[in-house]
Amino acid sequence: MANVAERYDDERYEARDPVLHRTRGSTGDARFAMLVVNLSPGGLMARCDAVLAPGDVVRLDLPIVGSVAMRVRWALAGRVGCQFDAALSPLTYGRLLPLVAA
Repeated sequence: MANVAERYDDERYEARDPVLHRTRGSTGDARFAMLVVNLSPGGLMARCDAVLAPGDVVRLDLPIVGSVAMRVRWALAGRVGCQFDAALSPLTYGRLLPLVAA
């Protein structure tokens, strides 16, 4: 049996910054509210009422960045963890963070 570290060893362990940013997400024609609660250059965790599943592609609106594409990595009880299709550059992330910080 694999140990816990092996089962959960993936890129989501990048350092996350706590934020509180209300925005809109979409999958195809469906649009829904999202509350981003933590963020990193590679992804985020958000709360939303939409039914999302791992592998779903979501577009999200962020200040500075505009519309970004991301893929759902996990979904549980109204929370989703997503990985951006293209990581944010350090410069862009540094400009975005103060605008969404908790």
